[in-house]
Amino acid sequence: MIPETTIPNFTVLLSPTPRGARLARLLATEQLRDWGLPLDSAAHIVAELAANAVTHGRVPGRDFRLTLYVVGDTLRIEVTDTRGDLPPRAQRTSPDDEYGRGLILVAALADRWGVADGPTPRKTVWAEITVPAPEPGRPRSGVTGGLPQSKTRVKEPNQAPSLPPTAQTHPRG
Repeated sequence: MIPETTIPNFTVLLSPTPRGARLARLLATEQLRDWGLPLDSAAHIVAELAANAVTHGRVPGRDFRLTLYVVGDTLRIEVTDTRGDLPPRAQRTSPDDEYGRGLILVAALADRWGVADGPTPRKTVWAEITVPAPEPGRPRSGVTGGLPQSKTRVKEPNQAPSLPPTAQTHPRG
């Protein structure tokens, strides 16, 4: 018989509004605190992914989903929206731009991040962070490994995230 293990997880549906994005960050922070995990990087990642879901993945009447779970020494953050037709893209920005740096920040803070398609019309943007061992008396993880990944971007230690190529222009025709 295989021993039953639990993988701590947290999932919530939120309205695709700025208020829903703020609530995602606040709820994630409280859950991470309860699990005894570091808050800073994860809270920033949740804030950016939720803001992107609200800004670029919004479909009126359809919520976005925030999921957090820990497997072994990996915290996985997932934000799912219903705009699978609009994959996220990191973009070049100028110093004066007020927007457009969210995925660059995610790439800098996460050990890995990527996008998983489907089921239609959804997409999930995910990020993973290596976390320290649980505090004594606060078990929080089950088995290790086996997290599904697609379109993965891996950051080497002490390496700045790569910037996307400049946008190509096409002549009007």
